Amino acid sequence: MTTPASAPATAPAATAADRSGSAAEGLPTAPGAGRPRGLLRRHRDFRHLWIGETANKYGSAVTGLALPLIAVTSLDAGTFQVGLLGAAGWLPWLLIGLPVGVWVDRLRCRPVMLTATAVSLVLYATVPLAALAGVLTLWHLLAVALLAGAAGVFFQTAYTAFLPHLLAPADQAEGNAKLHGSASAAGIAGLGTGGLLAQLAGPVNGLLANTATFLLSLGCTARIGHREPGRGERPRRALRQEIGEGLRLLGSDVWFRTFTLFGATSNLVLTGYQSLLVVFLIREVGVDEGTVGLLLALASTGGIVGAAVARRVAARLGSSRGMLVLELALPALAVLIPLTGRGAGLGWYLLGGFGVSCGIVAGNVIKSTFQQRYCPPDLLGRLSASAAVLNFGAIPLGALLAGYLGTQIGVRPAMWLMTAGVPLAALVLWCSPMRRVRDLPTERRPLDAEPAAAAAAPAAAAV
Repeated sequence: MTTPASAPATAPAATAADRSGSAAEGLPTAPGAGRPRGLLRRHRDFRHLWIGETANKYGSAVTGLALPLIAVTSLDAGTFQVGLLGAAGWLPWLLIGLPVGVWVDRLRCRPVMLTATAVSLVLYATVPLAALAGVLTLWHLLAVALLAGAAGVFFQTAYTAFLPHLLAPADQAEGNAKLHGSASAAGIAGLGTGGLLAQLAGPVNGLLANTATFLLSLGCTARIGHREPGRGERPRRALRQEIGEGLRLLGSDVWFRTFTLFGATSNLVLTGYQSLLVVFLIREVGVDEGTVGLLLALASTGGIVGAAVARRVAARLGSSRGMLVLELALPALAVLIPLTGRGAGLGWYLLGGFGVSCGIVAGNVIKSTFQQRYCPPDLLGRLSASAAVLNFGAIPLGALLAGYLGTQIGVRPAMWLMTAGVPLAALVLWCSPMRRVRDLPTERRPLDAEPAAAAAAPAAAAV
């Protein structure tokens, strides 16, 4: 499947002294310290985070393919039921996303990440165990998807708040490119091997074998040596008040508003057609489980290309103009996907899927680097969760809408409608101040500064 079009925001670290892996490795992390680019792989804590996150993405790719395959092939689920299963994994963002942002601001992020990974491991392991006992049902799959999605809310919010503590601002572009690139590569491997395992051993047994990747992720996260400072210095207030601060920041800044609205509209249509892909490829096109995994993996290679070219495109065109080009032109190829047929007709899916994956991942690299430099550090958890509630909250709505359309008008017509929405969603960026500037801004005044600060941001960044 494709990476969501917009991830939660993160904030910069307060000081270089709070980051681990510099003195021990002999690599300065402070801005301007002069460490050669490309040596971030020698940063010990980042290396553990990198490997653990890659393993987590691989496991998520396998489970993301295995669950609908189990529903379609083992439980004979209908089109709407498959869409409902896709929605269940993202519904927790709407239900608990905002309070999780406050809780993450109050807690240390690493223990939250460890707990969330362990919970996901246990939940996914119950599926093959239930199948072995002969009691697996669609309701069981829905419950696993829903609860694992809730664990994912905690992990993603804590992860985005934790990452900038490890890296200086000068290293964040490289770190984001490495993380997004390896996540795309892990997704490719997960989809390919997930489909192969499903064909050779069955989707349920393939899911059982995948538990090893979550163990690897858990072990790598546990080995991160960096310890965050305590959060006790910030006075705790009412939950509603702290949630309101994150929402007020999101609504008061033109850049946060633009990226959040774009992420929500893009994820609505992207998830819509992706939730139908397994049904579309198996029942409409007529390919087997192994071919499904291979097709999804090949199309996802666009994510590796996107992560590799993102910094070069931003340097040549400017971060704002580069993101416009990447997000408007490449994902528009999604409209070719409903043309997919047997034989040479599979090329339409590969071309469209490659363009979507390349544009989205490249855009996410640029946007992540911008947000890590631009966000107020004391609101990182709440801002991340506030944006994610809208960005990821649109995902279950897209899955349900696609499932309903697929049931009412047919799978292929529903694919046409959902993929046509991909280039339309990108118009949010075109109609924003991004058209009038070369580069995105790098600094923002505090939330309580004069209201004119947000309005002045586009002019300050203009060429």
